[in-house]
Amino acid sequence: MSAWLPTAPCSPRACVETTPAAARAVPRAVLRLTGVVLLLVAGLALSPLGARVPESAVRRWCRWIVRAAGVRVRITGGPAPAGGTLLVANHISWLDVPLLAAVRPARMLAKTEVRRWPIAGALAARGGTLFIDRDRLRALPDTVARIAGALREGAAVAAFPEGSTWCGRAQGPFRRAVFQAALDAGVPVQPVRIAYRLGAATAGTAPAFVGDDTLLASVWRVVTSHGLVAEVEVRPVIPPGGAPDRRALARAAQQRPAPAPAGTHPVPVT
Repeated sequence: MSAWLPTAPCSPRACVETTPAAARAVPRAVLRLTGVVLLLVAGLALSPLGARVPESAVRRWCRWIVRAAGVRVRITGGPAPAGGTLLVANHISWLDVPLLAAVRPARMLAKTEVRRWPIAGALAARGGTLFIDRDRLRALPDTVARIAGALREGAAVAAFPEGSTWCGRAQGPFRRAVFQAALDAGVPVQPVRIAYRLGAATAGTAPAFVGDDTLLASVWRVVTSHGLVAEVEVRPVIPPGGAPDRRALARAAQQRPAPAPAGTHPVPVT
């Protein structure tokens, strides 16, 4: 297996909560799904306007997508810096993409498979997404160079350095390659922490998109769920020169939380 293809031990069967009342939630879920699709189509129609659309409008649109799926959004912390910035976050769900863009609209770093997703793939391509072929390790230096070039031009680039999705009750290490682009371009790194909860306190894994899960199955779990909350913490920015090398920069950006108590991962299906 390529070193550019990290994997997580999480799987839908072991880690992801099901929705016991899914059958009764179908009408509401259909309405939510319709709302998400309409917002995506609207974004696709407006995408040719490009930079003429204010960033504040893009941020609101991204929050509306998550809210339309039935997930409340809580964003804490200060605003992300302007100019060339590398935004990095842990990766749990397809919802992470609009949540990260709600912090600051950015060019996403995504696997080439995303380009084939219905509607969202076309929207990502028009939004300047930097697609990477994770099967080709030799393409990694060119990918880092393209990211650094975009950062030098003043763009924000968003990435999920774990390289794979996790269920949310465990987390993988941040891989270092993308941080080399920030060092080469001399730009700040904006760390973001994403978590999903059920109600006030319980960590929720229903939004997770892990293992052999399908996008459709993950979307359906979200829209049939009740009481999901997405918590987005914008952490202190790491200025240029704030870390001596990419290893230290990745470690500073991740600020890994304390390990979960024994027995909480994998999580049995409820």
